[in-house]
Amino acid sequence: MALRQKFQHYFWEEMTWSVTHMRYYSSRIDWNKLRPMILKRIKNRANDYPVRNMIPVAEDVLRARELLTKGVSVLLKFIPVKSCKFCPEVYIGAMGHQLKTCTGFKRIVKDRQHRWIQGKVNDILVPVEAFHLQNMFQDVIKHDQRFDFDRVPAAVELCHQAGVEIPDEVLLRNYPALETGEVNGSDTAALSPEKLRSIAQRTLEAWESLRLGVKKLLMVYPAKVCEHCSEVHIGLSGHKARNCGVFKFEGWRGSHMWKKAEVNDLVPSKVVWHRRPHDPPVLVDGGRGFYGHAPAVVELCMQAGARVPVKYFCMMKVHGLAPSLQQQ
Repeated sequence: MALRQKFQHYFWEEMTWSVTHMRYYSSRIDWNKLRPMILKRIKNRANDYPVRNMIPVAEDVLRARELLTKGVSVLLKFIPVKSCKFCPEVYIGAMGHQLKTCTGFKRIVKDRQHRWIQGKVNDILVPVEAFHLQNMFQDVIKHDQRFDFDRVPAAVELCHQAGVEIPDEVLLRNYPALETGEVNGSDTAALSPEKLRSIAQRTLEAWESLRLGVKKLLMVYPAKVCEHCSEVHIGLSGHKARNCGVFKFEGWRGSHMWKKAEVNDLVPSKVVWHRRPHDPPVLVDGGRGFYGHAPAVVELCMQAGARVPVKYFCMMKVHGLAPSLQQQ
């Protein structure tokens, strides 16, 4: 009985304290006076961009992207690359692996072997495009305006909004090397192993510099990516072009679900299987759990003689075990 009375006394004390300390909020706000202040603040927000200290970073990103594209194009002349005809799988090597990881065009069929064809630069450097805006604070692109804006590489558009003056012929040009893998004005047949190793090392450094620069720019400038597809938009808010097939009943008329973009959304690090020296010459399906992985650019440069950063060793399973003979 005493315990019950003590609990009731404590309960009423808590209730009295809550009622006495309750806050009452009123809506006595003159929105007619507040609205012009909000609109003026939004209009003056454009004066804070571009950030001058980030312009050198954006310029370094453009230079690193150019070096990376040319370097990968040269390395493809010497390092064989295979890509699957029916899925996005890529393998760096003369013979494709025998892992049953092909899912077909629409990811319907599983556990089938790949059909390998000759790979291109686009298989290593996955192109990511975005709408080209004149400035970051322009109006949101409507669905019926989607053909009125040019599509440019997302990393280049990020540098453009960061304040770098990019000529239209450079901004809107199509890189021939991205399709054919040819580099104009360079005699690739006369490259020595030392020269090839030097190109691979510079290409790997350009890859790291590109990703680091994009990461720095994304800390200052907003970028969006769809949660259900690979669409990227550089700006404060995503566009309203309904080209996302989120649900089956929507088809291509679906609207995007935007979230904050990361480095991998603008510069995808396409992951490939990594063959270690103690692995079999051709990777088989039985040892799938033993093999390592590596970004395609890193694997390509490593096979050309470049030194791989230590941060990739865990992903590549450098000191991991090889599959047993029964699994091979």
